[in-house]
Amino acid sequence: MKKMAEIREMTDPELVNTLSELSKEKFNLKVQAKTGQLQNGARIKLVKLEVARIKTEQTARLKSAE
Repeated sequence: MKKMAEIREMTDPELVNTLSELSKEKFNLKVQAKTGQLQNGARIKLVKLEVARIKTEQTARLKSAE
């Protein structure tokens, strides 16, 4: 899991790419949870938190660009 300092250092394309990967991972984790194959249920929460951090940074960059 990335800290906010690491996320702030990422470029815009890196943020978009990471967000896409995390969205795919979140979907796969949800499927695993529904089928009973999920090993670590806490991972879903961590992925959601990281997605929120990335979206927060993207919003902050949009506001600072204005």
